[in-house]
Formats: sequence, structure tokens, C-alpha cells
Amino acid sequence: QVQLQESGGGLVQAGGSLRLSCAASTGSLSNYAMGWFRQAPGKEREFVAGISRNGDNTDYSAFVKGRFTISRDNAKNTVYLQMNSLKPEDMAEYYCAAGKWTSPYIISIIGSAYDYWGQGTQVTVSS
Repeated sequence: QVQLQESGGGLVQAGGSLRLSCAASTGSLSNYAMGWFRQAPGKEREFVAGISRNGDNTDYSAFVKGRFTISRDNAKNTVYLQMNSLKPEDMAEYYCAAGKWTSPYIISIIGSAYDYWGQGTQVTVSS
């Protein structure tokens, strides 16, 4: 079992940057593939980025590709989401999630495939 806690959200102007962190207070993130999702008010939760358990593979949604970067530091038991060139439409609650699957190469864009979720961190982008 793993407990996840996001941090790093806040208010930023359009074009600015934020780095979100997802730390595990219990358990080891090295056993999990990790994903970042977001949900804006009145909208469905959507996949943002994912990284495989071994870190070899990453995947991004089309609307963040080239602007966001997911990474992991297993020694620090933390996963990051570097967000650059932020847009007002990026404003949402951001959640990290951990998934335990057989293959170390897998990333899932499906939220229900993940086993554990953090509480979320709010990202607000002013225009």
C-alpha cells in the first residue's frame, strides 16, 4: 500500500511554470507506475502524463505534450510534473496516482486502472 501527497500547486500567470511533486509517505513508489490526472470544475477527470515503473517510458496527453514533463526520483520516493508555458485551460485540481502492474514498461491513461490516489493540488492560471 502507498499513501500519496501532492504539493507544488498555486497561482501562476499564463506562460509561467510550476513543478508539482507527488511524494509517498508510506510504501515505495519504485513498485508503481505513476500518472498525473487533472479535473477542472464541471469537467471529467483527464489523463495528463504517465511514467512507467522503470522510468523508461512516458506518455502525455496531446494538450500538454511539449509543455509538461513527468519524471521520477525513486531515491526520494517522489514523482514530479514540470509544467511550463501554462495556459488558463490548464487550471484544475491535479492528482497523482500509482498503479501496480506486472510489466515495468506499462503506462495507463485510464484512471480506474490505478490503485492509489493522492488528495490533489490546485493549479490556478491567470490570464
